[in-house]
Amino acid sequence: MQVITDEKTLRQTLKGAEKIALVPTMGNLHQGHISLVKQALATGAKVVVSIYVNPLQFGPKEDFSRYPRTLQQDLSLLQNEGVDIVFAPDHLTMYPNFDSTQQSTGQQVMIALPEVANHLCGAHRPGHFNGVATVVLKLFNLVFSNGCLEPIAVFGKKDYQQLWLIKMMVQQLNLPITILSGETMRNPSGLAMSSRNGYLTAEQQQQASSMYQVLQQVAHGLQQKPDFAYWQQWAKQSLVEQGWQLDYIEICQQHSLQAAQKEDKHIVILAAGYIANTRLIDNLECNL
Repeated sequence: MQVITDEKTLRQTLKGAEKIALVPTMGNLHQGHISLVKQALATGAKVVVSIYVNPLQFGPKEDFSRYPRTLQQDLSLLQNEGVDIVFAPDHLTMYPNFDSTQQSTGQQVMIALPEVANHLCGAHRPGHFNGVATVVLKLFNLVFSNGCLEPIAVFGKKDYQQLWLIKMMVQQLNLPITILSGETMRNPSGLAMSSRNGYLTAEQQQQASSMYQVLQQVAHGLQQKPDFAYWQQWAKQSLVEQGWQLDYIEICQQHSLQAAQKEDKHIVILAAGYIANTRLIDNLECNL
């Protein structure tokens, strides 16, 4: 396994590789990430895992400075999986217009996204998805633009809105990249695996597992009584009663992320909220 930190070496190393699968991450890897790596390896492509904590997707009061950085542990995990390349750039490589404190100088080109990026998580994290789209497009350019004929990128369904927006960006910008999606990996309690789970005590993690339990109850309830407004309100009340400081719980169309209408059969239930000071998200697809 080769660990690369600069653009020139990355491009030289990937030159001539016809099939590449990229798994973008922010590090602090867990079995959810590893499942995406396994999915990439199964394609038979040369596998690149990027590790980069992207400052553009963090708001001023979010956890950029304390986000877990565990590079050596991550490299050990990836070596065991048989990854070909780990790309772990510094901020200067990714954002030459950032200053020494990793803050933008105001000269950074950003990807603009449609209005759907300002709903759900975007309503509570302004600019977050613009930062995500910008770094993902930069990674696509760095990894795939040197003669790759069959580019593949793998993202998890846990970040459902992110996955949806990246698919839209790839389609609308005519990027010849296949986007694969991996199912959400969960702890035995049902809690979706997340690097931020490490902020929680064991008791708080158990409490946080209630979000998935509520999503399951809503999905089951919709099969019996397809009343979106009723179940959305029921879920909101249930989560608040179980100690969640809720950002949102919404029932949306899978294909548009707009609010589900009574005739819709393919829906997704999305939720986000806080346990103590830790923000967590989850979702569950449901076909009626």
